[in-house]
This record gives sequence, structure tokens and C-alpha cells, in this order.
Amino acid sequence: MVFIWTLSFRNSNIFDYMNFRNAFYRTTHWEAWDWRIKYIPLIPLWFWYCLKSRSLWFFTPSNPGLVFGGFDGVSKKKMYELLPPGSYPKGVCISHLASQDEVEKIFASHHFQYPVVVKPDEGRMGLMFRKVHKMEDLLLYHATMPSDYLLQEFIPYPIEVSVFYYRHPDDLSGTITGFLRKEYMIVTGDGQSTLNALIDACPHARLHLKELKSKHVNELDEVLEVGKEFYLSHALNLSRGGKLVNLELQKDKALLQVFDNLSHCTQQLYYGRYDIKCVSIEDLKRGENFTILEYNGSGGEPHHVYGNGNTLLRACIILAQHWNMLFVISKRNHEKGVAYWNFLKGLKFFIAANKHIRMLKKLDARWPVNEAA
Repeated sequence: MVFIWTLSFRNSNIFDYMNFRNAFYRTTHWEAWDWRIKYIPLIPLWFWYCLKSRSLWFFTPSNPGLVFGGFDGVSKKKMYELLPPGSYPKGVCISHLASQDEVEKIFASHHFQYPVVVKPDEGRMGLMFRKVHKMEDLLLYHATMPSDYLLQEFIPYPIEVSVFYYRHPDDLSGTITGFLRKEYMIVTGDGQSTLNALIDACPHARLHLKELKSKHVNELDEVLEVGKEFYLSHALNLSRGGKLVNLELQKDKALLQVFDNLSHCTQQLYYGRYDIKCVSIEDLKRGENFTILEYNGSGGEPHHVYGNGNTLLRACIILAQHWNMLFVISKRNHEKGVAYWNFLKGLKFFIAANKHIRMLKKLDARWPVNEAA
């Protein structure tokens, strides 16, 4: 256990956490470990698929429409272009080289209304995702971002869900393996406690204390009035504090039909996770009143391994089942003419994509913004 504890903190620095209780929680809950630790038991399986396909990048044909199969470094703008018109938020990709005057003109010409959402065109884990309430903050975000980003309408639908779906290229219907609802990390004022104290007292925030206090540094001394809710993050990614609620019992033929239709729409997306906002689960099943926030391809993690009481062993079995299907889908698409990426091309792309993510992590950690709802 001491060995696992040491490895899980090697890249995150235990001293960043408030106290021993938080460190102990991370040690005894495998879900909180660094992803590299959780995947160690599956490394032989991954390399077995590489050997069988004779390609280190065996997954690249899985989603032919996405660069690198959607594993990493995907442009969200190009991802949206594969989805049916009107199924994703209205938005525009803004060059980080644009002038502030150009940003203001873009905002006006597209008739955006506050609040709006901004996020990197290439990013993951909710890094540098922000909800913006005024032009001043939008221009500050623009001046800060060293890469292109998306400016989107904010979708006010009350429910956000995660749906993991795959379909063999030769089959008419696919499979939904995971269906979950995401919940925001929120603290509620009592009229006496500061935001700083509320964050310390929030069990769900214990793994994100440094990040949250850096992000809300300008509001930490604020005393929230009784009943006032404060959104600690508007990113519902699991890695940013989002809570997952299992909706396994809600899976049915109607829900599957919605995602079969999406998959057949472009014949380009066969394996991945949809992050969706909707008015209700019933509306989603009817194919109404929902918006696709993102589609995560071959690199998308099946979130239903978390929050359902799974042991690490059970989680590894679920991941192994998904990787097998990823291999099968990729192999079939390769047989139909979709090439595997060669070693050097894939290596250069992978290194560049991860360098970009490291940059976003550093930027996100030191860039505070008021995200109060």
C-alpha cells in the first residue's frame, strides 16, 4: 500500500493537499489515483493489440472522421462538423491571433448573449473551460489563451449525461455500455461561512482544493448568504470534480435508437463517449431537446467504471472489454481501407498533443475567474 501511495502522488505532490485525511482518502480510493497507476494492470493487453495489428497506433481507424481516431489532439470544431446540424451548441472558433476588436465584432455578428462558454479547440479534462458573463472577462480570456478556442452559447438545459456507445461498422445497431448523469460541484451558503471555509468543508472538493482556491482566489473571503449556491466549477468532467450518478436502469431501445441514428448520420463515429445536455431523460429518448457538448473518441474513458461501487479489478475488466471492441472496430475499418498511422507520425502527434495539454494545465491552475452561476 505504501508503494501504491508513493506512486500515486509522484506527479501530484502530496503536500498540496490540506491534511492527512485527504491524503489517506486518495490512498484508499483507487478512483482518485493517477490514471497511469489505474491502467498498469492493462498494459500487457494494450501491447497485445498493438502486436496483433502490427501498429502502435492500432486505434487510429476506429473513428475515421477524427484525427488520431479521437484518442488525443482532436479539434472540437472538426468534431462538431461530423455531427448532425443543430445537434451541438452554436459557436465559432476564434484564432488566438485575432485582435480584441475582432473578438468583439465576432461576438456581435453571431448575436451571442451572456453567459457564454469558452474552451480550447484542442483540449480535454475541462482545462480552460470557462463560463463568461461579460466582455471584459472574454477579452481577458482571449489575451491569456495561446491557442485557438471556441466561443459558444451557454446551454441552460438542467441535465447533463454521459453516454458511452460503440457500433461495429458492419452492424446496423450498436451498444450503450454506460449511461450516467453528471452533477456539478456546488457549495451552499449559510450566511456565516466564507467561500474558503465552505470549500474546506465540502467532501467532494477534497481532491481539488488547490485548484479550486486558485480559481476562486478573488471570492474566497466572501460570505455567501443563506441558501445561495456557488458553482465551484462549470466543467462537469470527472477530473474537475464532477459527480457521476448511474442511470443503468434507464437504458432501453428508444435511447439506443437515438445513438444508432447519430452513428449512421456520418458513418465516421463508431466508438466513444457523448457528453450531452438535455431537458429530461424522456426528451433525450425521443431525440428532442438535447445538445451534444462533445464527442470523445477512442481516448474517451467509459465513465461508468467510476461511482458504481466497482473494485479496481471490476473496473479493469470493463476497460478490457471496451479495448477489445476498440481493437475489433479499428481492425474492421482498417480492412475497409482506413490506414493505421505510421509510428513516427503518431509519435510526433502524440508528443505535441500532450505538450499542449501540459501547457493548458499550467495555465488553468493559475488563471482565476468568477464562475458563480
